[in-house]
Amino acid sequence: MMKTVIKILGYTVVAMFCAAAVAAAAYYVFDPKFANSAKSTASKGHGHGEKEGHDDHHDDGVKLTDAQVAAAGIELLTAGPRELRDILRLNGMIQPNHEALVKVTPRFPGVIRSMRKRLGDKVKKDEVLARIESNQSLTTYELKAPIDGTVIDRDGTLGEFASEARPIFTIADLSTMWIDFAVFRRDFARVRIGDPVSIDVDDGGPPIEARIDYVSPIGASDTQSAIARAVVPNDGRLRPGLFVVGRVVLSARPVEVAVKTSALQTMEGRTVVFVREGDMFAARDVELGGRDADWVEVMFGVLAGDVYAARNSFVIKAEIGKASAAHEH
Repeated sequence: MMKTVIKILGYTVVAMFCAAAVAAAAYYVFDPKFANSAKSTASKGHGHGEKEGHDDHHDDGVKLTDAQVAAAGIELLTAGPRELRDILRLNGMIQPNHEALVKVTPRFPGVIRSMRKRLGDKVKKDEVLARIESNQSLTTYELKAPIDGTVIDRDGTLGEFASEARPIFTIADLSTMWIDFAVFRRDFARVRIGDPVSIDVDDGGPPIEARIDYVSPIGASDTQSAIARAVVPNDGRLRPGLFVVGRVVLSARPVEVAVKTSALQTMEGRTVVFVREGDMFAARDVELGGRDADWVEVMFGVLAGDVYAARNSFVIKAEIGKASAAHEH
């Protein structure tokens, strides 16, 4: 009987000891002071064996002043909504609008007695271009401009014989121009009338936004391509004979947050974007979605309104690497 009582008391003592231990553990775990202390200790011990209390922010970001940002040529942009576009790049040439172009020929053959207009001159309708002495009547008649426009070609000199079969002047209304793009056969089915096209004139100005107005059903044997044409208003930037680059928008999809592709950098196998937080650039891990030639969708890691480094973002990556190396030494 006595042994049984002692055994029961022993179980009771063990149970009381376990209950006390569980209560103490629960106190320390749920006590806010202990939780904060544990979090601080874990933070101090984070990294590859750094000393306690070491701040390892150099692994995630770097401080750069506005002057340093400007000197490095770092482009700052704001993340936000964007259209991702499937783009087809085409080479093109500026042509006069042939529907607003007139070749001026003499009514009767004769000798050119005066030339009133030169190449590049602007003319008004019915303005005198030249005077020609008819071979038939030996009288002089005037050759007049049939439309308002600009003289883009002149084929005649004073005293030269002029034939009714050869134009002396070519006059074009340059207020609109043709942009003729070469489309190769692999892309015939992709380019359609009505497709938006962004035209880079390469003159330092913004691209010209237009639409494809015409797609030729006939190919050119010398280039093995067909023409896709945009008719574009001309404010003086477009000159016949110059080359341009067109980017035809084949499809477009809106996304909530996108950044420039130049903003993407890789650090230790992670894809990051450097977001400006105060005077710091912090490396944000990002999850990416669709992309086009210039922009990429960000599914996670960057929010709309965040200011980030786009062009020359690699400079920030290099600065973080320098800071990390300096600390290790």
